[in-house]
Amino acid sequence: METLLQSKNLIQRAFWLVRLRWVAVFGLVAATVFASTFLKVSLPVRKLYIVAGAVVVYNFLLFDLIRYMTWGSRQVSPKAISHIIGFQVAADLVILTAILHFSGGIENPFFLYFVFHMVLTGVMLPRGESYVVATLAMLLFGGMVWLEYKGIVAHYTLTGFVRHSHYQDGLYVLGTLFILASTLYLVTYMTTSISDQLRKQQEEYERANAQLQMKDHLKNEYVLRLTHDIRGHLAAIETCLDASLNHLGEPLSDGHRDLSERAYRRAGKCMAFVDALLKLTRMKLTGRIDMHSFPLKNVVIDSLAAAEERANEKHIQVSYDIADSIDELYGEPVLIGETITNLLFNSVRYTPEGGSIRLVVRDQGDGILVEIADTGIGIPPGEEEKIFEEFHRASNAREVESHGTGLGLSIASQVVQRHGGRIWARNNTDGPGSTFSFYIPRGSGGNTVGANSSPKA
Repeated sequence: METLLQSKNLIQRAFWLVRLRWVAVFGLVAATVFASTFLKVSLPVRKLYIVAGAVVVYNFLLFDLIRYMTWGSRQVSPKAISHIIGFQVAADLVILTAILHFSGGIENPFFLYFVFHMVLTGVMLPRGESYVVATLAMLLFGGMVWLEYKGIVAHYTLTGFVRHSHYQDGLYVLGTLFILASTLYLVTYMTTSISDQLRKQQEEYERANAQLQMKDHLKNEYVLRLTHDIRGHLAAIETCLDASLNHLGEPLSDGHRDLSERAYRRAGKCMAFVDALLKLTRMKLTGRIDMHSFPLKNVVIDSLAAAEERANEKHIQVSYDIADSIDELYGEPVLIGETITNLLFNSVRYTPEGGSIRLVVRDQGDGILVEIADTGIGIPPGEEEKIFEEFHRASNAREVESHGTGLGLSIASQVVQRHGGRIWARNNTDGPGSTFSFYIPRGSGGNTVGANSSPKA
């Protein structure tokens, strides 16, 4: 029962039963009209319509009750919602019994609809309560059949459909009730058994997922400590190499200088990799970043200035279009600035000499859309999503530059997601190259983590 009460879908299930009841009302009215009008079956039509009307009123009241209990941010006890579901099931059994009473009783084959209720309760309720529902169904239906058999209550014969008064045949009544009872309990047993197995599997999956998250957290902490130590050693090596190359008085031979410069460059690349890994791991461990309002246009201009220096070395033309309405954005300015700079640097790195890069920043009312288009090597088909994964580098990117961390786009994706936005890439349709875009909602406070927002068309 505790597993069921902790389910997040209890409220949706309660509303789902209400919606299902509207289908039942429509089916009752349609079946009554069809049987009485076209099949010429003798039915107490007025009484059946009264039952249908009572169900309509009951359903409206129940819907309003559930909506009132769950209105706004009101906290609702799962036990209270479970009671509502149990009440609905019991009331539905009473309603079905009343419908059968006014439409032939045990002579109406629709008494098999009790089986549907056993399937629903077997899925929605624990095993013990499901058997209680099955017993209640048999008591209601069996009691109604017995009262009709004894003549205590009136029996409405389905004249035109049934030629014999089966409700007065004791052997037929007992046999039918026995078959119905065995069917209801067997269906309850099978349904609850399957549901219990599914619940146990779900619990195992949840436990496994919790263990994986814990192990991932421990792994990130280990990587953070290890990477921090490695960075210290690399910094010492880089300092020694720099002093050997530039600050010591004794000149180096050409061979020694070449080896030292190569070692210095490799140490620099390794340092960049370690810094990126540290940044990504810290972001994943904390899950939160310090955010405040800042002028986005200034950050974009600084990123452009940094990228233009590298672009000029390859004679790449850099242009931009920044909307005049771009003003304050709620976020972490350093991380957003680094994201724009890294995307621009990537475009410079993978765009051939003489190419072009264009940065567009658009105001979309509730958010900011940044697009960086280039005439570079583009993205291999099928890798548009993979390039944002950790350590993944596009196949054509490895051909252009063999050394790379594979973390730049992953960090950019983490930054954008931490700001409640999303990032994507596509190849240009009107020429070579690709366009990287990200959207960040303006925000007004708080810290949205991992939310997905979509830009306006």
